[in-house]
Amino acid sequence: MNLNSIRPWRSINRRISRKIMVGSVPVGGDSPITVQTMTNTLTTNISDTINQILNCSEAGADIIRVSCPDIESTNALKTICKESPIPIVADIHFHYKRALEAAESGAACLRINPGNIGSNSRIREVVKAAKDFGCSIRIGVNAGSLEKNLLEKYGEPCPEAMIESGLGHIKLLEDNDFFEFKISVKASDVFLAAAAYQGLSEATDAPIHLGITEAGSFLSGSIKSSIGIGNLLWMGIGDTIRVSLSSDPVDEVKVGYEILKSLGLRHRGVQIISCPSCARQGFDVISTVKKLEDRLSHIKTPMSLSIIGCVVNGPGEALMTDIGFTGGGAGSGMVYLAGKAAHKMSNEEMIDHIVRLVEKKVEN
Repeated sequence: MNLNSIRPWRSINRRISRKIMVGSVPVGGDSPITVQTMTNTLTTNISDTINQILNCSEAGADIIRVSCPDIESTNALKTICKESPIPIVADIHFHYKRALEAAESGAACLRINPGNIGSNSRIREVVKAAKDFGCSIRIGVNAGSLEKNLLEKYGEPCPEAMIESGLGHIKLLEDNDFFEFKISVKASDVFLAAAAYQGLSEATDAPIHLGITEAGSFLSGSIKSSIGIGNLLWMGIGDTIRVSLSSDPVDEVKVGYEILKSLGLRHRGVQIISCPSCARQGFDVISTVKKLEDRLSHIKTPMSLSIIGCVVNGPGEALMTDIGFTGGGAGSGMVYLAGKAAHKMSNEEMIDHIVRLVEKKVEN
């Protein structure tokens, strides 16, 4: 029996958007939801920036953004784009010349707000450069930097103002016969961002870049992003995501994947299902999970692993995972393979044994 056929509550009907390309990576349409992050090194420090990009790529980043506030940065971008294994989005702030330079330097995408870079002639120049060098564009609306006329009209940042801003920027590109763009309407307030994204999703078929901007530290920012981004994804909205944290960009990538994995939208690496531990536990669940996460962090193949402290829920969770360990008594527990009890293993040897099982499964 195909259980998914009788579980419509487990499926997500994605909003239909058009597909664009960010370098070699498709965004929108029926392509996988991509995970992005942004470097926090000085772009002019080429070696540090490239090393950070490599670390983020190894963690699973599909696309990465690099800030280009000055001509020295766009010059550095030439080397960075050549060395990067993933497409580069150039964040050019408000200066249209940086967009022209970044496109020529090899950026796959330009992050701009067309209405903020000046006259129509400047917009046409940026569009021409994007077409000439095969760049896409991300329109990035932010509640903290809305146009003055919209703030005067609405009195404060609100979903209507953000949507109007986004649609205005879209019109500027479409009037110049440019459609290779995606758009975001970010806010640090979860409710504001979610409402703006919902309204925007009904007003355009452009691919949508999701994010809760300036979300905060690793812990609080991960929670805010999971609530905001996760709810929108559950509604079918979103084609690419960036988790904005005051933390290492690699952390943003990891949290992004955890959000997608929790909704069954992307699968990468080992997903550990574990109990919070209690007096019934037959081994130290918390330290075991931490050690397994560290030792299995190099695994990219999708796999599920259950680590449960006792037999109350352990066998049931093991039925639904590739590999499982359930605590028992007398210093040992039961190892499960493909949902079936396979053999007993001592608690002391359990971590090494599970790592070997996972690596063997990857090899096969």
